[in-house]
Amino acid sequence: MKTPPTVVFIHSFFFVSRVPSLTTMASEEKASDLPLEYQMDNKQRGLALIFNQEHFDLKLNLNQRRGTAKDKASLTERFQELGFKVKAYDDIKKKKMLCILRKAAEANHTDADCFVCVFLSHGDDGHVFARHNTVDIKEITALFKGNRCRSLVGKPKIFIFQACRGKVHENAVTHLARGDSEMSSEVVEEAAILCTPPAGEDFLMCYCVSEGFVSFRNPSNGSFYIQDLCETLQEQASTLEFTELLTLVNLKVSRRCAANNKQMPCFTSMLTKKLYFKPKKERSIISVIFHIQE
Repeated sequence: MKTPPTVVFIHSFFFVSRVPSLTTMASEEKASDLPLEYQMDNKQRGLALIFNQEHFDLKLNLNQRRGTAKDKASLTERFQELGFKVKAYDDIKKKKMLCILRKAAEANHTDADCFVCVFLSHGDDGHVFARHNTVDIKEITALFKGNRCRSLVGKPKIFIFQACRGKVHENAVTHLARGDSEMSSEVVEEAAILCTPPAGEDFLMCYCVSEGFVSFRNPSNGSFYIQDLCETLQEQASTLEFTELLTLVNLKVSRRCAANNKQMPCFTSMLTKKLYFKPKKERSIISVIFHIQE
């Protein structure tokens, strides 16, 4: 009979080293070196395009957007105060709109901080309306992606849409807070649907209303969203981080009421840093003014 083999148990002790690996150290060092804010001290603030559509071809069966001229004027004033070179266009056709956008995308933005594009119009299922037909929002934003607009790579690209995104009304579920005001019966709804498109890095998509809901516009005073946005830009653009400013605008608009209906804006941020519109140095401001006058 054979003797069974002897089993010897060896206890192993594992020690976890507290010394970080070279890879970890490198990644932590790289993270700490990343800038926290966008560089906003270039020679120019940048270009701001405003497409203001008030009248439409009869075949589209869209109402006139009375009050939109007030929005255009307010936006022009606010963005000029921030140092932008503003170009506004009224009731233009799709061909001209796309031509303007392509030209802007092909321009040299090396000396600019960022780019802004605003659409004041009706919307419909991923499109905004030009004078005679619709323009695909994905087609618009694609022009400014890094592979087609190299001089805006790493810079904020802000798109603002004042157009409805559905036909559902946002009903008020609480009593009006102090400071809220009941709007007159003159308040009108914006028309149709506007779906959130994918954009890309350093894009900021700002919408006057959440997807699926209508927005409101006063024929005399302009739209809820644009007027609250312009007011907040005037008061806090130089001190408040821009996405925080947009959150404040959301709050202001949500406190408005139109015949017991509410409006809730939203924004989709693909920004990679904090965005501040701090005042430029005097020399930079003079340069911008001189450039605009030219």
